[in-house]
Amino acid sequence: MNRQRILLLIITGLLLTGYAIIHDRAHAASPQPPTVEDAAQSGDDEREPPSDDYCLLCHENTDLEWHLPSGESLSLSIDPAVISQSVHGNPESQLACVDCHQNYRFPHTTPDVETLREFVLERYASCRSCHEEQYLHAQDSVHGAALRDGQLDVAVCIDCHGGHDIQPPDEPRERISLTCGSCHGAILDLYSTSVHGETLFAEQNPDVPTCIDCHGVHNIADPTTAAFRVRSPELCTNCHADEELMEKYDISTNIEDSYLTDFHGTTVAFFEQQDPDVATNKAVCYDCHGVHDIQQVEEADVRENLLATCRQCHPDADANFPEAWVGHYEPTLERNPTLVIADTIYDGLLPGFIGIFAVLIATDIFRRLRRHS
Repeated sequence: MNRQRILLLIITGLLLTGYAIIHDRAHAASPQPPTVEDAAQSGDDEREPPSDDYCLLCHENTDLEWHLPSGESLSLSIDPAVISQSVHGNPESQLACVDCHQNYRFPHTTPDVETLREFVLERYASCRSCHEEQYLHAQDSVHGAALRDGQLDVAVCIDCHGGHDIQPPDEPRERISLTCGSCHGAILDLYSTSVHGETLFAEQNPDVPTCIDCHGVHNIADPTTAAFRVRSPELCTNCHADEELMEKYDISTNIEDSYLTDFHGTTVAFFEQQDPDVATNKAVCYDCHGVHDIQQVEEADVRENLLATCRQCHPDADANFPEAWVGHYEPTLERNPTLVIADTIYDGLLPGFIGIFAVLIATDIFRRLRRHS
């Protein structure tokens, strides 16, 4: 009986030994990324960065995931086709894995983060190595200020541009506003129904402004400040004072002059020159036309709604109050006869009076000269 047990133990040991030998040989035959220690033993120093093929030995594995302490998971699988079709896969500006992921070799150390958001905020600074100017502008923007104040959900490079699948940010052009709308959804909804948004999304019109035309790209300023409000008419006149552009749509380019010559514009311009950080309660463009929900302006609709618009600042305005405003178009004899006649008389009287006084002064001088001669 003891002989049978001994024989069974011997056979079991031989089987286990054989299995271990086969397993070790199979493991040795499979490709394994070299470790840092392997590189040191082989004389391969850190100045020789790993190739993309080296990284893809692991990262082409579609089941590769990282499970964070927060319970979130992040797929670590990389599709080379996605990168090749991105802006970084362009042959003229092609980047290798190590250009963004520097000093990485197998095995990796696990980043000391709790959540996926913390990981994104740790990684996005790698964009600075190529795009330092844009990175620094973003740090000085309203987004950068919010991030420094501890708002971890504020947009950083990766949120707007993506990670491995980065595409041209303005192709198609509506992608710009859709990108901003991923965080500012309520504003995107308003913009989409405006005269600008409808034209952009329905017609892909390159002339209408997107978010960045008014707010900037990386150097986005806080739109709630007094300085932004006082200088906001400049944003509108960037397009609406462009004669060639406005001629395409039969829109007056007299907007800037007509605004700056009335009480509102004169006061706002004065504040801008003296101290733009001081708030003014005088109307700027978006007080009358709206901010993101600007609608098509038709004269009949403007006149019909003008009293309600004026009463936002002048609650006691009567029905005749809006008649003092002639609009952004040049006054004509047909549309504004009283104003045109008064303006013509004034234009004639002013030089006439100056001429009369000039004649009086000249004759007085002549008389005095003759008296002393």
